[in-house]
Amino acid sequence: MKHLIIYAHPVQDSFNHRICQTVQQTLEKSGHTVVVRDLYGLNFDPVLSEQEMADCYAGEAPKEDVLKEQQYILDADSLIFIYPIWWAGMPAILKGYIDRVFSYGFAYAYNEDGQLIRMLTDKHSLIINTHGSSAAHYDQIGMTDGLRVTAGAGILEFVGTQPVGHLLFGDMDDAAEAQKEQIIEQIKTELSAMFATDDSAS
Repeated sequence: MKHLIIYAHPVQDSFNHRICQTVQQTLEKSGHTVVVRDLYGLNFDPVLSEQEMADCYAGEAPKEDVLKEQQYILDADSLIFIYPIWWAGMPAILKGYIDRVFSYGFAYAYNEDGQLIRMLTDKHSLIINTHGSSAAHYDQIGMTDGLRVTAGAGILEFVGTQPVGHLLFGDMDDAAEAQKEQIIEQIKTELSAMFATDDSAS
């Protein structure tokens, strides 16, 4: 199975980076193929310009950087998003990636009757998030459910992907190493349940 990790955190020694490495290594040890797209490392341009939007709806080919990312998506069987929750949402660079790469005519379209055509129905999807607030607080104010709706139903299910999970880990600002290790082990266990060992040639 081929996995595409879309990773968004600017700090190289962050816990998100550790999660990203864990996901990659765990899947590769199980025989899967993994490609990581580090949006900050790539200095990905998140700005969707007026001209780019016009070209998109006119059916023109997207810019080279977008075409490259879209090909990675087409080549993958699953899309794994790893990012922190900032200001109740994803980092701006990732939102811009969605705006530009999940474009009309590539990730979704509408037919003549105005019905939605979901164009990434052959992909599985997984989201892994960290946040500083406690999980109990997020649950109490509805933020946990809200994040799952906006990123899951609002983006990934909208374009047709088949969600296999959305993992949210709170209390990260002052998390002790023991807590982080527990999270890493949980992620390994979850991945094993979500994605069976791939014995086929990738």
